[in-house]
Amino acid sequence: MQKYSVNQYLIETVLAWVKSGEIAIPEIQRPFVWDSSKVRDLMDSLYQGYPVGYVIAWKNPNVKLKDGTLSDGKKVLIDGQQRITALTAAILGQYVVNKNYKRVKIKIAFHPIEEKFEVQNSAILKDKTWLPDIAEAINGDLFEIADNYFELNPDVDKKQVRNAFSTLINIPKKQIGMIELAPDLDIETVTEIFIRINSKGVVLSQADFAMSKIASNTEYNGNELRKAIDYFCHLAIAPDYYRHIIDNDPVFASTELFQKMQWLKSETEDLYDPEYTDLIRVAFTSKFNRGKLSDLVSLLSGRNFETRTYEAAIAENSFAQLREGVLSFINETNYKRFIMIVKSAGFISPKLIRSQNVLNFAYILYLKLKEQGENAVAIESYVRRWMVYSILTGRYSGSPESYIDYDIKQISERPFAEYLKEKEAGELSEAFWNSSLPQSLDTSVASSPYFLVFLAAQVKANDKGFLSKDISVCDLITHKGDIHHLFPKEYLKKNGLDRGKYNQIANYAFMQSEINIKVGSKSPKEYFELISTQMQEQDLRISGIASQEELLQNLDMNCVPFSIDNMSVQHYNDFLYERRRMMANKIKDYYFSL
Repeated sequence: MQKYSVNQYLIETVLAWVKSGEIAIPEIQRPFVWDSSKVRDLMDSLYQGYPVGYVIAWKNPNVKLKDGTLSDGKKVLIDGQQRITALTAAILGQYVVNKNYKRVKIKIAFHPIEEKFEVQNSAILKDKTWLPDIAEAINGDLFEIADNYFELNPDVDKKQVRNAFSTLINIPKKQIGMIELAPDLDIETVTEIFIRINSKGVVLSQADFAMSKIASNTEYNGNELRKAIDYFCHLAIAPDYYRHIIDNDPVFASTELFQKMQWLKSETEDLYDPEYTDLIRVAFTSKFNRGKLSDLVSLLSGRNFETRTYEAAIAENSFAQLREGVLSFINETNYKRFIMIVKSAGFISPKLIRSQNVLNFAYILYLKLKEQGENAVAIESYVRRWMVYSILTGRYSGSPESYIDYDIKQISERPFAEYLKEKEAGELSEAFWNSSLPQSLDTSVASSPYFLVFLAAQVKANDKGFLSKDISVCDLITHKGDIHHLFPKEYLKKNGLDRGKYNQIANYAFMQSEINIKVGSKSPKEYFELISTQMQEQDLRISGIASQEELLQNLDMNCVPFSIDNMSVQHYNDFLYERRRMMANKIKDYYFSL
């Protein structure tokens, strides 16, 4: 089967298709990322007769309407949006949406004597030898434009200028190559073709295709939905962008979708700042009980999986469902309650969560259980547990979409408590806690998910920093405290240990910098002798801890063996082994308390 065809079309033909809607540019509502000089260079290449590359279009399948007739599918432009948008701006004089989501015009000027292009500026507007806007020339009357130019510039070589004008207004007659992908190709094949053809090797994700489908749809307000997704993700990072939307997109600002996200204008929380991929995944999975975004693309096209046909009713229903999912995601109560649950598990900072998919599925789970009418208290516990379970097992780190698809199907078909118990029995057995987890803590990577869960456990327990009387681990994480070595790094280096040995996470603890400086490069035995002396003399120079009881409590909450006060370099390996075991036990107790 021929997967695609390659054709040459006149630029004016392609632009007419864009104008009529026969070609949909899904990114048209997203920022035009080219700077004006690139638009100028594109015009110059076309004027000189240089090739400008191919664009790639994927024809949507024909859709069966409710009355039984077939509607021709649009061509969706999946590569070349920037070039086509540049052409519509420069040749047709249309507005583009810039990186600030503001509608602007890009005006390209032309100098017919020197035959060069430039971005219009104030100097050009004052110089009568320039045509200030090629769009006016290309779409205007050549004779009138020439007469006006010669009147202003009577001494020019008229033949040369006429030839330059003729070449300029014939730019729309130049050809551009279009690779048209067959409508019956699946997304995986389209992705592969795109990667092989695209010279930059850009990888298209399933979410990119889904968002293209959404943005190119006007019949079911997909373009409005796409804006909602974009704007929410932007506002989550930059709340002050709210004013910009009000000023520059008053039509969207009057929609229900915008009203539902207005709360973000004063929101500074950064624990879960979703990208559009995250928002679309959560909205889709929680509403459709499916995890594969390729299914969303098919459903938005009206795919009937049983008959393998495309129906308008399915497309309409899919857009309506997706809208519900987006509204649930951006709902202030849902979002803030979910963040509260995550924080209640000790994950108070984005630094403690390495996998965005862990948060994504935790939010999916929250929305799903809420939709099922689960008890609010139970939801909190289930979301906390599943989130930590998925971190400890690396559930969404390898092939996340497969696991997301499997999990949502299980959760939608059976009681969640039953499914959770089954996963815990299979993957969090005593062998995991006593053997596998301590082995996983044998690493020098400070961003290890197991170490981050340990820190979350300390936050939840309100543990104090190592040797701190009052400053908590929570305080140190929140206010950018530092992780330091229990066996000081310089001490271990001086005794011949390499980086992989002294940087073990079982040798890490959150510690106040001022305490760490006083500990210096001393062995544990040496600095604990100083602490013992200060407690006896009540001369609290290293730490605020004033009694042996307080000291033992501090060691216990930091999972530090009590025998550290008598340890030197020869005890280091035994110390690591024992501390890993203690950290694993703390994580276990923490998990079952969630």
